Amino acid sequence: MDPSQLHRKVAIVGVAESDIGRVPHKSKFQLSAEASKKALDEAGLTKAEVDGLFTTIITDGGQFSSMMMAEYMGITPRYTDSTSIGGSSFVAYVEHAAMAIATGLCDVALICHGSTNISDRGGKAGPVSGASHIFGPAQFEEPYGVSTVGSYALAAQRHMHEYGTTSEQLAEIAVATRHWASMNPLARMRDRITIEDVLNSRMIASPLHLLDCCLVTDAGGAVVLTSMERAKDLKKRPVAVLGTGEAHTHRMISQMPDLTETAAKISGKLAFERAGVTHKDIDVAEIYDSFTITVLLTLESLGFCKKGEGGAFVSGQRTAPGGDFPMNTQGGALSYTHPGMFGIFTVIEAVRQLRGECGPRQVKDAEVAIANGTGGVVSSTGTIILGRPPKSTASSSRNAAIAARPSSTRAACAAIAFPAIWSGSRRAVRRRSIPAPSTTAPAIRALLRRPPSSSPSSSWRRGRG
Repeated sequence: MDPSQLHRKVAIVGVAESDIGRVPHKSKFQLSAEASKKALDEAGLTKAEVDGLFTTIITDGGQFSSMMMAEYMGITPRYTDSTSIGGSSFVAYVEHAAMAIATGLCDVALICHGSTNISDRGGKAGPVSGASHIFGPAQFEEPYGVSTVGSYALAAQRHMHEYGTTSEQLAEIAVATRHWASMNPLARMRDRITIEDVLNSRMIASPLHLLDCCLVTDAGGAVVLTSMERAKDLKKRPVAVLGTGEAHTHRMISQMPDLTETAAKISGKLAFERAGVTHKDIDVAEIYDSFTITVLLTLESLGFCKKGEGGAFVSGQRTAPGGDFPMNTQGGALSYTHPGMFGIFTVIEAVRQLRGECGPRQVKDAEVAIANGTGGVVSSTGTIILGRPPKSTASSSRNAAIAARPSSTRAACAAIAFPAIWSGSRRAVRRRSIPAPSTTAPAIRALLRRPPSSSPSSSWRRGRG
């Protein structure tokens, strides 16, 4: 089956987070279950209807997380996946869940995560790596002082060396992200900051300052998916999965093929090709921001700008509210929350933006969103592109009622029921000819299943601007 057709059969119908911040009275399983219940309630589904479970939770021994989560919530899945590729796992799970749903392996998929990352450290950040012991390949790096933040600092140093990237340019990302967080009541850090604030914060691992680094928090998140056909009868307007991709290139930073390029070059290309959209079609971007350098490398690797031009791309607060590239609109891992694996929260925010539910931080007319997760030490990526389907997909009965009306009123009714369909840049006219009312509903569903009209290869290196 063509992956582009597979994806358009699946929709996200519920998203939620748990309590976030420092939550010492709740376990990681409680936080995950709390978010899961909220997401299912939002969709109008129950845990009894969940037959696909996708989760990875860091547990003692690192095993059996999906079984323990299912047992905790009282779920008996007929499809399960606990693949762990770090913070990108939950973005990659969207692809796995879409395949499982489209091929009939499950009907309702729950992606969930919970972590008590700050409470486990006694309320203090502690060593950035958080490693309690050394195992596997880490034995060849950690004795020499290589940590998580140190690994990302190596990437930042190399990018600065090769392309002249500056600390001021990295700081642009932190400042813009904090601006978005200031409009999110759930964000942990909401006080506005300046570039000078970032540069004057203490050095953690040169050239990364404190404000270049993500938060350490407790949090849980959940995403619910089902078929587009079933989604039309649920509570929330569905968000279509248009395209996905995943890839990883290494585990240890010493084995990274190129310190200035991530696996998003692969996962992003796949997602764009399968979605049949280009970079200029993206209205809002949710990019994993474990560190400011993570964002810079990802934007380049995804193709929004040429390699080495990431610093210039984000300058002038381009990604902040009011800029022409809205990014990390909930405040990201830098200011909103970061429980150790942030990827699921990029998906949650992308969905909310496409639904128009984000209040003062809402990106106007957001119709197509990209979410990208990064895991390990710049090791793995998952990329998804989501689209806002027309309101008509939520109600087949409304379609039928319109089709039954006198022909003299059908056109007007159709114009109300079927607004512009996402099919190109929001800066261009997006309207298509509306089919005859009697065939409108099938036509809309066909659009959601359509193969890509063209490959984005021609614009792959042009970026958006």
